[in-house]
Amino acid sequence: METKKLPELPFDKWTDTRLTIHLILQIIGKTRLKSTTRKNHWWYITLYVTPRGFGTHGIPINEGLDSFEIELDIKRKAVIISRSSGEDIVLSLNDNPSIAEFYTRFMAEINGLGVFPKFIEKPFDVDIDKRFDEITEYHHYHWKYINTFWKLMLWNNSVFQEFSGRFYGKSCPVHIYWHHLDLVVTRFSGKKLPPMDKSARVLEKETYSHEQISFGFWVGDTNMPEPMYYSYTYPSPDGIDEETLQPKETFWQDSNGSPMALLRYEDVKNSTTPRKTVLNFLESTYKAGAKRAKWNIDELTVPDLDQL
Repeated sequence: METKKLPELPFDKWTDTRLTIHLILQIIGKTRLKSTTRKNHWWYITLYVTPRGFGTHGIPINEGLDSFEIELDIKRKAVIISRSSGEDIVLSLNDNPSIAEFYTRFMAEINGLGVFPKFIEKPFDVDIDKRFDEITEYHHYHWKYINTFWKLMLWNNSVFQEFSGRFYGKSCPVHIYWHHLDLVVTRFSGKKLPPMDKSARVLEKETYSHEQISFGFWVGDTNMPEPMYYSYTYPSPDGIDEETLQPKETFWQDSNGSPMALLRYEDVKNSTTPRKTVLNFLESTYKAGAKRAKWNIDELTVPDLDQL
C-alpha cells in the first residue's frame, strides 16, 4: 500500500533557482553532446537521474583507455568531474557562483583533462540570448527546492523504469533531455517514417525518424506554469483525442496542431496511490496511441511473471 506523500514543488517559488540549475545541466549536457559517440534519436546527449543528483554516465577519452563522468551532486552541493585515472574535481556551488563564473571554472577543468568540446556556447531553447560566460544574472541555489526537484525526478525515474519494462519493442533509456529539462521514456513500433521537410530542424528530423509514443514529466515552463506529465503519439493518428484515458483527471490539449495527453502533478500528489495513478496514465495513453496507430499491442506486451 502506498503511504508516502509526494512533495510540493510550486512553480513560482523557485524560478531563478530552476533556471540556474537548468543552465548548469545544459552546460553539462552540451559537453556530453560533443564528447560522446553518436547514438540514434539523440540518446547520446541525455542526462540521467542518479542516487546523488544528475549525471552523464561515463564518457570515454584517450581512445577509450580513460573516461570521465560529470555529475551535479545534490548532496555535496557541487558539480563533480570524476575520472577513471585521477582525482575527482569538485566545483563547489556553496559560494553561489553565477552561470558565467561556473562556466569559466568548468571549462578550465574540462580542458585540463584534454577535452575541448566545441558546442554553441549559448543556452538552447531557453529565452536567454547570451553566451554562458556572459550570464551573470542567474546565481540562485535554493537547495530545499533543488533537493525536492531531484527527489521527485528520482521517484518518477523509478515509475518510468517499471513502465518501460513492460514493453518488448525498442525503447529508449529513461533519461533527461536537458533542453526542456524533462524526464522521458519513448516506445517505438519499429516503423520508419518518410523524411521530414527540409525546413525542419535537425533536432526534429533525428528525433522523429520512426513512429513512436513518448511519455514524460517536466516541472513546467512559462506556457505551462506547473509540473505536468505528458504523452503524445507521433505521427498523431486520427481520433486519438476521442480515447478515454486514466486517471479521470487526464485531459487532451492541442500541442502544435496535435493532441497531447496531460496530467497535473498536483492531481498525482493528491492521489492516495500516486505510483498507480502515474502508471495508469502511462498505460492508458500508450494503449490509446498504439490502438489508433494499429500497433500489435499483444505482441509488444511483456507478460507478468506469473503468466510465464
